[in-house]
Order: sequence, then C-alpha cells, then structure tokens
Amino acid sequence: MRDPGSASYTAAIESAASRDTDPDPSEFARRMRREAERRGFPLARRRVILGDGASWIWRVASEDYPGAIQIVDLWHAKEQLWGVAKALFAHDKALVEPWADARCDDLEQGRVDGLLATLRAHAGTCEEAGKCAGYIDKNRSRMRYPEYRAQGLCVGSGVVESGCRTVVGRLKHSGMYWTVSGANAILALRSCVLSGNYEDFWAERAANPCVQAEIQT
Repeated sequence: MRDPGSASYTAAIESAASRDTDPDPSEFARRMRREAERRGFPLARRRVILGDGASWIWRVASEDYPGAIQIVDLWHAKEQLWGVAKALFAHDKALVEPWADARCDDLEQGRVDGLLATLRAHAGTCEEAGKCAGYIDKNRSRMRYPEYRAQGLCVGSGVVESGCRTVVGRLKHSGMYWTVSGANAILALRSCVLSGNYEDFWAERAANPCVQAEIQT
C-alpha cells in the first residue's frame, strides 16, 4: 500500500555492475543511496527493499541498509514458474496454464516446501525446473508473501516498471537519437519534474554561488 503521490524517481544510463572486491559501490548503488537519503529512508521505522532475486541487489541492500526487509518481486518469481511450465509441457500446451497457476498459487500462499518438492521431482528431466528450485530455495526467506501482505507491504515492483516506462520509455519513441549525456540530462529533468522537485531544484541552484559561477562560465 502506497500513499498517493509518494513515488519519486531517479534515472540515468549508468552501470549497476560491481564485484565483491571493488572498494567503491557502483554508480547505480550511489544513485540509489542518494535518493534514499533524500527521502529519509535510512531513518524510517520499517524499511523494505524489493528486487528480482539477483544476488547483487541483495548485496547492495545488505551493505547500505542492514536490517531492511528484503522481498523478491512476486511477479518475477511467478515468471520463473511459468518458464518451467512451458519447458515441461512444450509438447502439450494445454497443460501449461493449469500447472503454472497451481505452482504460482503455492508460492503466493506460502507453500514453499511443497513447491520445491514438485520442482525437484522434475529437475532430473527439466533443467529449468532445477534452476527454478535453486532460485526459490536461495530466496525463500524473501518470499514470505502471506506475512508481507498481512503487514500491508507491497510485494510487486509494478510501480518501478511503470516508472521505467514513464521516465525512460519516452526517450525511445520512433526517430529519437540521443547521446548518453543528452539522454541523462533529459532523464534527470523528467525525474525532477515527476518527483515534484522542479522548483526546489532551481531554487537550490540559484542559492548556490558555486553553481551560479558554473552557469555564468
């Protein structure tokens, strides 16, 4: 559940890649940290990180926000199960939807042990089933969906997907060509406007002598 108008946006064409041995966080991680601090996220009584299950997301979340609740986006998890169904019943497509619906219901209702048993039973003949079982087992502590919903927590990243279309998708219309710096400038502007920070942004720049000197130069 989200308060109306509570979403804010930040976007750029930059790398999210980093290695465990890198001394500094990635550009993406630094961007997320700045926005989180601007919004007061580190001081929140209850903090939640939603991700698609990729290990690097949880590494960044654990380093920057230890103690935050980590949740795997339910729709990404369901997508994995649908992939298994399509692989299992490639020659009988009528069975795909019933099997996938049943497994997704298991996941959503918290029947993870039974779900894993079903996937592992197919792992010997279906590579996708084995991979999906590993994915769910690795992230099962982040898939307590009945518990999250009972607390009123969001379990889907739809607002993020929508944000990508709203902020970034508009740069991909037919006939558009961008340099990276030009695209990043527009992304920053759109993020500022959609986050309701447009007037504050210019007021801050006007009040900063260093920025004024840079503009004049």
